Amino acid sequence: MSDPLYRDYEKLIEITILGKKFQVPEKNICLRAFQFVSPETIPYGRFCWNQECQLCRVVYTMDGEENSAPRPILACKVIAANGMQIVELSEELKWCLSGVLKPPEPRPPLE
Repeated sequence: MSDPLYRDYEKLIEITILGKKFQVPEKNICLRAFQFVSPETIPYGRFCWNQECQLCRVVYTMDGEENSAPRPILACKVIAANGMQIVELSEELKWCLSGVLKPPEPRPPLE
C-alpha cells in the first residue's frame, strides 16, 4: 500500500502497546506505527524524529522471548516487528497515545 507518511507495506502486523493490541504497517519505525494508531495526536507531539530529543523512548519485549530483558529504544530508530510488546512509554508518548490506550468512558445508566 502506498501513503506518503509510511514506507511501502503489504500487510499489517500486530504490536501491543501497554497491553492493548494494534495492527500497524510492516516495515515502518515504531513512531510511524504509533502515528498509524493515533494520526490525530502523534503529529502534535514534540518529537524530532531523528533521535536528538529523546522524547520517544520506549521499552519493549518480543513474543516468545520470555527470558530476555526488556530493551529500551527510541521509537524513531527501530522498525516495528510482529509480536513487539511495548511495556513502557515516555511521558510524551503516553500523552499522545492516551486517547487510544485508555478504556472508553462507561455509558451513563438508563433512567
